[in-house]
Amino acid sequence: MTDEIKATNNDLLVAEETYLISGVHIGTQQKSADMKEFIYKVRQDGLYVLDVKKTDERIRAAASFLARYDPRRILVVSARQYGQKPAREFSKAIGAPAFAGRFVPGTLTNPSNPAFIEPEVLVVTDPAADKQALNEALNLGIPIVALCDANNETRNVDLVIPTNNKGRRALACIYWLLSRQLLFERGDLKDPEDFNFEIEDFEARLV
Repeated sequence: MTDEIKATNNDLLVAEETYLISGVHIGTQQKSADMKEFIYKVRQDGLYVLDVKKTDERIRAAASFLARYDPRRILVVSARQYGQKPAREFSKAIGAPAFAGRFVPGTLTNPSNPAFIEPEVLVVTDPAADKQALNEALNLGIPIVALCDANNETRNVDLVIPTNNKGRRALACIYWLLSRQLLFERGDLKDPEDFNFEIEDFEARLV
């Protein structure tokens, strides 16, 4: 019986409760047609609820995809305030550069820009807030992985991770899990449970 319970729990990277407590499933009051497949239901208060099972699947897919790249060629970006610390912690955990805060135009396209960088893949916290970085990545033709809320347009995103991309705890949870799973996929962790950080370590402070 214990093995059966364990097998059921292993269907997700973490207990479903962890996703729910972190608010990963809490979407916006608007939805885009692009995000329809990731929406589980709409609440009475009009908030769209994201399907955490699909979030879990996409974290696995994104980790597997990103693990193929040299981490120094992965750029993670977050203009959104509560995404900046999680993005930086993710970048530190996997050994990738991060751009947290206002994205300087030309960072990916202008070699004379002091912050110029040539990534092979871009991770954005919000396709709307990180539009400048996303557009530059599009011009270069490099793949884009994005954390997308119920209202995001995703036509320019190669791999969508459906999540609340505005909440402090939700962003911390997603970047923490993505770090852990990527290190596992890369072979740096023998077991995801060996990851030495907690969700709280990725969480931005209240301001």
